[in-house]
Amino acid sequence: MNTDNLDSDPRAVVVRYVEAVRNGDMAVIRDSFAEDASWHYLGEVPVLGRVWRGRDTIVDEFLGGAGALFAPGTGAEVALVNAFAEGEQVLAEWTSKATARNGAVYDNRCAGIFTVRDGRIASVREYADTLHVVRSLFPDQA
Repeated sequence: MNTDNLDSDPRAVVVRYVEAVRNGDMAVIRDSFAEDASWHYLGEVPVLGRVWRGRDTIVDEFLGGAGALFAPGTGAEVALVNAFAEGEQVLAEWTSKATARNGAVYDNRCAGIFTVRDGRIASVREYADTLHVVRSLFPDQA
């Protein structure tokens, strides 16, 4: 992927990332993060609730691991609701809908505070309805 024309506008970087998630474009997803990025998934959620460090860990283990919680052959339908930027900070809100591996309906509204530096996501703090996450994706631990 040619990154010479990478947009460094923080809001554009986050919108590009969310659209790549929606489209399943793994190259753009991976390219959206700085090598030393971090993603803090807040809340007491099995498997997911912790700080994920490093681009490969975020993409392969966190995002890839979350995708494995959904029914095989399906993926989450992700839609950006809004994004607001102030300097290097971007507040993005999105919806995520899917069928869980256990057949439960997953329908969540999420928000993330993204920090963008040099055209790449440096950090994310994600907020979601964690009770819904646990009830739909980890019902035996609810």
